[in-house]
Amino acid sequence: MRFLAVIVFALLTAACNPEPDITGSTPVCAMRTYTSYNPRDLNQCVAACKACDRGNTVTCSTSCSLKGAH
Repeated sequence: MRFLAVIVFALLTAACNPEPDITGSTPVCAMRTYTSYNPRDLNQCVAACKACDRGNTVTCSTSCSLKGAH
């Protein structure tokens, strides 16, 4: 019975695929938008988030604040 549980758990774990991380493309997009992009500048971070990640002001402000922008 334990062997069967281990096999089922292994199959379920193997079937899980993590979603691709799309946040890595933001710095490249932001660098194209701003020649001197500073991710710690809240205004630049929000503008880059809105342009590159198609976010809105609220979600981008929250995201940038959590990343340490001021």
